[in-house]
Amino acid sequence: MKKQTPQPSLHPRNLHQGRYDLELLSDSLPELKAHIFKNEHGNLTLDFANPKAVKSLNQALLKCFYQIEFWDIPDGFLCPPIPGRADYIHYLADVLGESKDGKIPKGSKIKVLDIGTGANLIYPILGNSIYDWSFVGSELNPVAIDSAQKILAHNQKLHEKIELRFQPDSSKIFSNIILVEDFFDLTVCNPPFHESAQAAQEVSRRKVQNLTGKLTSKPVLNFGGQANELWTDGGELEFIRKMIEESLKFKNQVCWFTTLVSKSENLKSIHYQLEKASVFSQKTIQMAQGNKESRFVAWTFLTEKQRENRSEGHRVG
Repeated sequence: MKKQTPQPSLHPRNLHQGRYDLELLSDSLPELKAHIFKNEHGNLTLDFANPKAVKSLNQALLKCFYQIEFWDIPDGFLCPPIPGRADYIHYLADVLGESKDGKIPKGSKIKVLDIGTGANLIYPILGNSIYDWSFVGSELNPVAIDSAQKILAHNQKLHEKIELRFQPDSSKIFSNIILVEDFFDLTVCNPPFHESAQAAQEVSRRKVQNLTGKLTSKPVLNFGGQANELWTDGGELEFIRKMIEESLKFKNQVCWFTTLVSKSENLKSIHYQLEKASVFSQKTIQMAQGNKESRFVAWTFLTEKQRENRSEGHRVG
């Protein structure tokens, strides 16, 4: 049964409502001041087309709101928009809360798997900082693993809360990562959404043009992104199809499988694939930030009673 819930703006628990308080953020991270200027209306703003400015903004947000003392990524890697990433975490908490009479689950007993955690490690950082959940982050790219490990090493509060696992096979998603003894309350994923490098480059060109008003044949994307972060053969739809197919093998080891879906036109096919997989329940949650709309799909093979038992600490299967 599909459930689609429209949402007008950021989640009510999201700390990033309204405009960024750049003065507050620059107090937390003085380096941010170099990227702040007054626009034609006399308001403080940031050059959002500048990758260094966007990274400094993220560092300030993480330090100011989530007490992350060190956060950095190698040049060219994906620099995630934190308000939107936090929204995904908050709505996931609501999904888990459904098995607890609406009570939002907190604490390290909640275990989450982040597929493709990336060099930025953003979902584990936010999920642990906001709800104290424990995480396993999987990743294909050794450079990204090293970057994520460096973030962990420099933030004492994240020690023993986040584990990294290397995925040696690019054709696999959950295999090699979910171990026999594992049970995850959630899986999260921000899948690569383009079908080719050329498609990703074209979108980058349009984004830069919208931000700067200038045409360029070789854009430097303000939020970056490596090949496995931005594109895959068959694009987002094929990646999610493979994810659904592989989730069948682990249906008793995960309460809710979830993934972001960047293109709303893919939802019909995704819903069909989930019905074909005979999931017990599926839902689509809409999210929004300003004029930007996003969404994620969630599915489970477990009955309501099984999910309730799991939330009480009983083993499933």
